[in-house]
Amino acid sequence: MALAHRYDFVLLFDVKDGNPNGDPDAGNLPRLDAETGHGLVTDVSLKRKVRNFVAMTKEQEQRDPADGEKRFEIYVREKAILNLQHARAYSALKLDPVEAEVEDPQAAEAPKKKGGKDKRKGSGDEVEKARAWMCQNFFDVRTFGAVMSTGTNAGQVRGPVQLTFARSADPVVALEHSITRVAVATEAEAEKQQGDNRTMGRKHTVPYGLYRAHGFVSAFLAKQTGFDDVDLALLWQALEQMFEHDRSAARGEMSTRGLYVFEHESELGNAHAHALFDRLTIGRTGDAAAPAREFGAYSVTFDGRPLVIGESVAAAPGVSLTRRS
Repeated sequence: MALAHRYDFVLLFDVKDGNPNGDPDAGNLPRLDAETGHGLVTDVSLKRKVRNFVAMTKEQEQRDPADGEKRFEIYVREKAILNLQHARAYSALKLDPVEAEVEDPQAAEAPKKKGGKDKRKGSGDEVEKARAWMCQNFFDVRTFGAVMSTGTNAGQVRGPVQLTFARSADPVVALEHSITRVAVATEAEAEKQQGDNRTMGRKHTVPYGLYRAHGFVSAFLAKQTGFDDVDLALLWQALEQMFEHDRSAARGEMSTRGLYVFEHESELGNAHAHALFDRLTIGRTGDAAAPAREFGAYSVTFDGRPLVIGESVAAAPGVSLTRRS
């Protein structure tokens, strides 16, 4: 069923002795706000975990779909070649592939060749059919959107679900540790060490950080991509459980600590998102000057009172707030 309500949500998650999101431009150190020292996790990182959860839980359904449809494939996945996914849309629809327009004026003057023939530019109707097929078959396309106008043109999709960067409640400390492996990769390394056979490495962690991200679900954009109530339920499940199936030595302990969902009665919305978010506050318990090392060092309240999991309250006229996790 199509969405009939707007949703805004707050996601809280924490990390203990791990690296929640390394920065490749800084030697994989945890991402930090250089001015305040607060930890950061990108929206791309969070979407990756949602994609991985959906791929994992829906894998069997994709192999043998009961209704003949594959609605939960993942478009942006490891080692994927995106243009081949676009070509699948045209093949399934029995249409000739449409090539994307060339933006470079000089390149546009020289026609592209493929097999001795000019590549087709096709019509907008064909591209729109390919775009609709991609939305129907790929969960992350109809959820987060995608630019699919590279090479074989399957159009562009603006996703109804958007996430912000996650930011830690307090400044975090990025630690660097030396680690040792009692083995080497090659015989040459062993000869240099005269049989000691040790490999040194570095590992980066945050002792503890509680992170907060904001998200938005547009009912209007959901109608354009086909994102429905089933997809929304899967999104909530992924946000609640994605860290449980994303364990690694680098990330330490990561857990979803709270998913607070504001549901509006209308598609347009009944209150400003920022006004609702401002009323959900994170505070310190006990000695606020002591470094936090566990979730119990924080309190999360809405208008000064905590919410238990499953509780719903009236947040504003036409808006209800539910703590899902």
